[in-house]
Amino acid sequence: MDIKISETHSNFKSKVKLKKSRFRVIKQIVNYGILPISILVLWEILTRLNVFPPILLPSVEDVVRSFIEQLSSGQLLGDLSVSLIRVLKGYSIAIILGLSLGVFMGVSLRASKFFTIVFDGIRQVPPMAWIPLLILWFGIGETSKIVMIAKSAFFPILLNTINGIRNTPKGYLEVAKMYNIKKRDLFTRVYFPSAVPSIFVGLRLGAGASWMAVVAAELIASDSGIGYRINDARSLMQPDVVIVGMIVIGTVGMLMDLILKRVAKLASRWQIS
Repeated sequence: MDIKISETHSNFKSKVKLKKSRFRVIKQIVNYGILPISILVLWEILTRLNVFPPILLPSVEDVVRSFIEQLSSGQLLGDLSVSLIRVLKGYSIAIILGLSLGVFMGVSLRASKFFTIVFDGIRQVPPMAWIPLLILWFGIGETSKIVMIAKSAFFPILLNTINGIRNTPKGYLEVAKMYNIKKRDLFTRVYFPSAVPSIFVGLRLGAGASWMAVVAAELIASDSGIGYRINDARSLMQPDVVIVGMIVIGTVGMLMDLILKRVAKLASRWQIS
């Protein structure tokens, strides 16, 4: 009898947990999905009422049709792969330079003073202002775009790395001195683990900046990529192609941020424990 009661109680608890998990899922869908769905509904209403001409605002159906056509023809994947390769090259350079210089400037006050004035001056110049000069130096080939991406992603990574290193709790450093930890081990065992959350903030910001930079560079000087396709569609009066490109840009940028956010959580588990 007691066994049956305990089994009934455990079944009841499992059903309650299942209902709660379903409720959480529905709540998450509502929280995240209500605004996009509202925008789509409003978009469809505006196009059906002909509030704006189709040349300015195509219907949702036209955009979906354009997306399917570009996907089936391979055009969309081709443009996306070109842009992603450029981003990976420039972003990789920015990570190497940003992390190494960020650690160096974070640990050494003298190095920070040496680089700060020049870096601050370069950082204040908008990315678009660099494009004409980069074209003069490197032409409209791949090099100018990669340099543009690397420059855009470099500073968020650099500044957040410096901030993470400098905000290492003094208690950690005092404990390291008590245990006579060598200077070369001080970074790997104290500075870097403490700075991981801040570094990943920089990596996320840098990823977003690099993705925006490649699109900006392709809009002005390119014959391939997502930005080029948007600019080409604009000149051909194809707003559906433009909107497809914009949606793809936003989606890829969001996925990049989500991946880095997940990696950051895994890398920062030690702090939670």
